[in-house]
Amino acid sequence: MRIISITNQKGGCGKTTTAVNLAAALSNNNRRVLLIDLDPQAHASLGLNIKADLSIYNVLSKITNHKARLDDIIQNADENFDIAPSGIVLSTLEQELAGEIGRESRLWETINNFKGNYDYALIDCPPNLGILTINAIRATNEIIVPVEASRFSLEGLSQLVDIINLVKERLNHSVDYRVLVTNFDSRLRHSFKMLDKIKSTFGDRVFSNIIHVNVKLKEAQYQGTHIFDYDKYCRGTKDYFSLSREIITQEKTPLGSLDLKGKMEEILTQELPKINLAEVVFSVFAPEAKEVYVAGDFNGWKLDDDSRMANHNGTWSRKININSGRYHYRFIIDGRWIEDFNNPKREMNPFGQLNSLLEINSW
Repeated sequence: MRIISITNQKGGCGKTTTAVNLAAALSNNNRRVLLIDLDPQAHASLGLNIKADLSIYNVLSKITNHKARLDDIIQNADENFDIAPSGIVLSTLEQELAGEIGRESRLWETINNFKGNYDYALIDCPPNLGILTINAIRATNEIIVPVEASRFSLEGLSQLVDIINLVKERLNHSVDYRVLVTNFDSRLRHSFKMLDKIKSTFGDRVFSNIIHVNVKLKEAQYQGTHIFDYDKYCRGTKDYFSLSREIITQEKTPLGSLDLKGKMEEILTQELPKINLAEVVFSVFAPEAKEVYVAGDFNGWKLDDDSRMANHNGTWSRKININSGRYHYRFIIDGRWIEDFNNPKREMNPFGQLNSLLEINSW
């Protein structure tokens, strides 16, 4: 189970929006997801219309009158998507843990003893750097830090990085963090300047996908549901689905779960298939663009250096070797996904938009 904390002490950066909708996106990719609401404000729970008598407080507290296990409080939010809800009483836990030895590892111990069958556990942290957030950092090896394209978000991020390094030093626990740009307004030139600043500062720690400003995301919260249930064709749905695909591409199969000897024998005795690669040149005219990618079935819809297109006098191009087959693809111009208007072959995708179609015949 991959455990990912979503945290930023700065409010209004889309932290809970990301926690809820990324969980929904992963579940729509046939991953079983548990969302742990570790924020006493319980916005993730409220945003999914979850009401509970028992919360994560009853799991982590030692003095509660209603002690519970993690699997006792879990509620179903949607198919493949469960939540461990929170409540305002969780705000008392910081004071309760103040004098305890090992207080920073309470959540880690809980998850470590949990027998639930999930592919992902996402932790929605409170908007501060207190003991609850430290518990979340200790319990995970991955952190997503949502940041707006603004100067203040960058300054807050540096404080969080200091806490992550402190946890590594004091608890001998390494955590990898990645930055997710949220609330991105592509109408503003300032947004692109700050996006360039974030990328130059954090390099490959920045997710290729970004989350654009979309009023449907707020409307979904108001209706007590996630964006995939509220409007599966809107920009917010597409952004979080693309983010989930980027995260899924990072999945690794543990070596311990494989019978390596048997697997090697199977590989050695198999007849290798013939691979017919065709050299395909993708191109799009976008003279005002700052960054262009091509993504499709042939590369797992990834936005990385292998899918980044080169600019030649306003025409962006990329040469890719692709095996014979039938593929959907789109261009991503400054974060905006569009079809290839020079290619008449198109098909509707699950978001109600058009993908361009590429067919490569074997020979």
